Amino acid sequence: MFTKDTYIRRRAELKKQVQEGIIVLFGNNEAPANYPANSYAPFRQDSTFLYYFGQHRDGLVGVIDIDNDEEWLLGDDIDVEDIVWMGFTPSVSDLAAEVGVTKTAPLSQLRSVCCDSVATSRALHFLPPYRHDTMIQLMDLTGIHPSKQKEAASVKLIKAVVKQRATKTAEELAIIDAACDVGYVMHTTAQMLIKPGVTERFVAGQVDGIARSLAQGNSFATIFSQHGEIMHGCPSDAPLEDGRLVLCDAGCELDDYCSDHTRTMPVNGHFTQRQLDIYRIVEECHDYVLEVAKPGVKYMDVHFAVCRLMAERLKELGLMKGDLDDAVRAGAHAMFLPHGLGHMMGMDVHDMEGLGQIYVGFDDETRPNLEQFGTNCLRMGRRLEPGFVLTDEPGIYFIPALIDEWRASGHCKDYLDFDRLETYKDFGGIRIEDDLLITQDGCRFMGSKRIPYHPEELEEFMNNKK
Repeated sequence: MFTKDTYIRRRAELKKQVQEGIIVLFGNNEAPANYPANSYAPFRQDSTFLYYFGQHRDGLVGVIDIDNDEEWLLGDDIDVEDIVWMGFTPSVSDLAAEVGVTKTAPLSQLRSVCCDSVATSRALHFLPPYRHDTMIQLMDLTGIHPSKQKEAASVKLIKAVVKQRATKTAEELAIIDAACDVGYVMHTTAQMLIKPGVTERFVAGQVDGIARSLAQGNSFATIFSQHGEIMHGCPSDAPLEDGRLVLCDAGCELDDYCSDHTRTMPVNGHFTQRQLDIYRIVEECHDYVLEVAKPGVKYMDVHFAVCRLMAERLKELGLMKGDLDDAVRAGAHAMFLPHGLGHMMGMDVHDMEGLGQIYVGFDDETRPNLEQFGTNCLRMGRRLEPGFVLTDEPGIYFIPALIDEWRASGHCKDYLDFDRLETYKDFGGIRIEDDLLITQDGCRFMGSKRIPYHPEELEEFMNNKK
């Protein structure tokens, strides 16, 4: 939690950007896993509510009445029974005072606090809800059915929140750097444990334990799989096999801010030449981003520069062919890289994605291409600005079903050698990912330590375990 003045300044800037009406920011409620008293743990507060109101307790709603210059924190105080089970919790008025809010009320008074807006033509600004209990609260307040709430959400509020949260302050960056340092421990722990015979689930469990021991927990469900070609491969009970690659994509959440890294390792600690040929391409693409990402450059252009480099190297291996500029325009590279180069990161691992990617990763100048396979998964395309934090995560994947489909249809046949692709169906996939800060004149990776990823240092690290 930051200082009281930080939250006061954030809300003041939000009021300045939105200009008029009433803003309602819903905090999250507890989410039962299988019955009311057994909730998913730990509790996770809504990120935008946290950004402006700072409190982690469930069942809170923040209201900002711009026209009357009033700020409210609504919620119900706990009773003795709650204290017996959960311990003491400060009153809502005490929580409000900690973040510079002077007005409080029970949650039942939310409608009366906002009634002037509901009853008149004053604008009521809310964000797209993503939890069904919040949708019900919003329907009770506004009368808008959940199926209509996303389109009824305030674009003005969305754009104002994105503008503020996209540019990280020095105090936010310090926390992200610290979260990335926890990520270093998570991934190097995995690299020390990986060996033939150990199960995917065991290694992933140790990685998750680091996140829970040194931070608040995971920033997303850990991806750990020998099937690296599956973008979100869950850890299974399968033992790690000699000669295969295993991909680990994991991050932590520390003081409400995230890390997100990926490494791909040889199970036995040594790359085969075929694995190394592909790995070197991903490594070069990953490092190339440091040269070209800087303020004023569109991340979409960085993405396609990486795709062009990848296509050139794949052509050298005989996997691609023909004119490479035409190949990239046609989307042939998406056979190998079916996702975007990266995404915004901060309080959410895909920062603010719930507000709509069209507003977060794009803007009025830079629009997404939703028609072309691969490009339609580009989450970040807009011009970079100092203070942006985003991921750099190129990858090469050999997806048997995709190879079969494109071969059967003849899609991009002028740019792909399908006979050679057949021999890679058992390869899996490789991704290397780090978190990138856009600085005043360039960029840098977040965190004080770099998780080993250059082949020589990775093999040395894995083969000198203590």
